[in-house]
Amino acid sequence: MAKKRRNGGKNRCGRGAVKPVRCSNCARCVPKDKAVKRFLVRNVIESAAQRDLKDASVYDVYVVPKLYMKMEYCISCAIHSHVVRCRPAALRRVREPPRRMRRDERKPDVGKPMKGLKKSARRVAKLPEQEEERRPRKERDE
Repeated sequence: MAKKRRNGGKNRCGRGAVKPVRCSNCARCVPKDKAVKRFLVRNVIESAAQRDLKDASVYDVYVVPKLYMKMEYCISCAIHSHVVRCRPAALRRVREPPRRMRRDERKPDVGKPMKGLKKSARRVAKLPEQEEERRPRKERDE
């Protein structure tokens, strides 16, 4: 029978069994090496209340503490909540992790300058050289 993944969906590397953990979403028992693990970093106070706290605070510079939670999901919950996505068979063989995007980094240029615009805005915002190519030759030569 064909094998779907090289590691069988687990990361135990020669160990026979590993201790189970509970899924953060549905509390299913999942082997620790198979669980999808993500760190969730949140402010303790939401952004709406943060301004009120800043106004009422005596201190000029007060750093609001953050809440660090390690979320462990079973595969079903991770796929359902889009923590991970399904990949086709060819891309499953790619073993390096995807590029991490930082907040201050710009997205890579993929060669689609009008990708973020609505279709009506794309029609309006044509480049000047494209307009010249569309005109008939008789008008361009004159």
